[in-house]
Amino acid sequence: MNPTPPLEAQDRPARLTVGVVGAGRVGPALAAALKLAGHRPIAVSGVSDASVRRAAELLPDVPLVTPAEVLARADLVLLTVPDDALADLVTGLAETGAVRPGQLLVHTSGRYGTAVLDPATRAGALPLALHPAMTFTGTSVDVQRLAGCSFGVTAPEELRMAAEALVIEMGGEPEWIAESARPLYHAALAIGANHLVTLVAQSMELLADAGVRAPDRMLGPLLGAALDNALRSGDAALTGPVARGDAGTVAAHVAELRRHSPQSVAGYLAMARTTADRALAHGLLKPELAEDLLGVLADAGNGPGTAARPAPGTAEPGTPASPESPDNPDGRDHDDHDPDGPDQGPDTPDHGPEGGDR
Repeated sequence: MNPTPPLEAQDRPARLTVGVVGAGRVGPALAAALKLAGHRPIAVSGVSDASVRRAAELLPDVPLVTPAEVLARADLVLLTVPDDALADLVTGLAETGAVRPGQLLVHTSGRYGTAVLDPATRAGALPLALHPAMTFTGTSVDVQRLAGCSFGVTAPEELRMAAEALVIEMGGEPEWIAESARPLYHAALAIGANHLVTLVAQSMELLADAGVRAPDRMLGPLLGAALDNALRSGDAALTGPVARGDAGTVAAHVAELRRHSPQSVAGYLAMARTTADRALAHGLLKPELAEDLLGVLADAGNGPGTAARPAPGTAEPGTPASPESPDNPDGRDHDDHDPDGPDQGPDTPDHGPEGGDR
């Protein structure tokens, strides 16, 4: 992506007073970035002790007031609250007359476009959805991380230039997202960011259980290379026993995880099935090896606490899977397997990339 050239003075929006409703991890950082661009944070609302501390660190000397007072003072208001709280907040502010005509009202939810701001828009507010595709810590490092950060932007046509200018002033790169595509956009980020944290934390725990003294040091170069390869090459970067079709190795993995970390088995199986599907589709996994691999994954899903799903020609539906034994370590009949592959695992809950009180 080509870097966006800095705005010339004549292209910059007028200097604005900035308010923040919800001093979670996102709002104070964005307001601090806008301050560096010459805007003036003037009011912030926050209830928890953590919110108060964040506001004091990132927005010193900016008074803590009620949400209604934030809107009364600011030309540009950042609504940085959790996704599920946003609609009720906007409705409440509009119904109580807190919204002023001509006021820029910006939310940072990845899930929503500008439709969630409709109650405020009807009251005269100018709606913008500016979602930074970044994970936030609630500290000053977040302001630095905004440099080059992509923002998922949704705005009415007449406000597109204003939205773009604000994102660029915060150091970000605007990426235009259609209103109807916001949930899909957000789900994609959740898969890549939230689930990555879960996978890495789980991997570090398992390495520690295996006796590795510095799991983070071991994983750092490996995961860095994997991420770089994936961003450059997509599915062509797939490696490992699933992509190779090493069914015996995968069976051994599942057996070990059942003994040492049974709560991680479902996630391993779900990711292995998805990896196998993608490796097959891209010609990395040979079909003759995929059959055994998918059979292992199907039968592994019939382990303790799951309903049985026998391979064709074996037990009737509902019959428990064969238990593991020294002669049959992966717990399946090696003569029969499902050529169509296993059922997919349960849906994963939807989470925002940032989490918390935004």
